[in-house]
Amino acid sequence: FFTPTQVAAGEAPAGRLFRIGGLVKTGSFTRNTGELTARFVITDTANDVTVRYDGLLPDLFEEGKGVVARGKMDSSGEMQASEVLAKHDENYMPPEAGAALEAARSLQSENPKEQPE
Repeated sequence: FFTPTQVAAGEAPAGRLFRIGGLVKTGSFTRNTGELTARFVITDTANDVTVRYDGLLPDLFEEGKGVVARGKMDSSGEMQASEVLAKHDENYMPPEAGAALEAARSLQSENPKEQPE
């Protein structure tokens, strides 16, 4: 299991399946009408990874909610997912994803990004 921050740091295995978890970034979901290919961004609030998935998404898949994807990174830096799992109720998030989000929030609060004036 890896977070978007770990993927951005090059810690995810190249050419092998792995899981990534975080939140579906609000406004990132796209799917063309009549197609099964979906694109969305998984974020840990510090870094983002774009995911491409061909198939039906879980009923509970929603922007702003927790998600875990399983797949491989392609040469463009996009994950080609073979499986997407959404949290099953309002209180559940995979432990690794919850810990990753908390770590990213802590890092972000220690090093806030400068806001333009």
